[in-house]
Amino acid sequence: MESYDDQFLKTVLQRTKTVAVVGVSMNTVRPSYYVARYLGLKGYKVIPVNPGHAGKTLFGSTVRASLSEISEPVDMVDIFRRSEAVPPIVDEALEHLPGLKTIWMQIGVEHAEAAAKARAAGVDVIMNRCPKIEYQRLFGELRMGGFATGIISSKLT
Repeated sequence: MESYDDQFLKTVLQRTKTVAVVGVSMNTVRPSYYVARYLGLKGYKVIPVNPGHAGKTLFGSTVRASLSEISEPVDMVDIFRRSEAVPPIVDEALEHLPGLKTIWMQIGVEHAEAAAKARAAGVDVIMNRCPKIEYQRLFGELRMGGFATGIISSKLT
């Protein structure tokens, strides 16, 4: 299991403006739905990607069948698919998203070979992590849920 420096994770989250979420669900109780929704609420532009829901609208954006259908710049691809599905997603991202800076694989999703390929192309890779959880942890929001963040503050929010 890889480990990531908090400053690296924070930098990735701060530089990212547009996220393509591969495997997003229309079901409001699925993690892919509420993570994508949360990212949108935090100011990220979310582009939903799921061939089973292509053409529908989610979070104010049209669901795309694949990454190759995205014409606007994408900073990060967030993958909500099984590990064995990652290589073709990474290949498609590298081929069709020229300004891509980050491939993010959700909790439980890892693929060393695909990660190495992305890194060789100059793209940062994060595996087995959730951007929602990392955002909350790194920007002091987890305390609202009763979690200890290690940040001492008298600020009530």
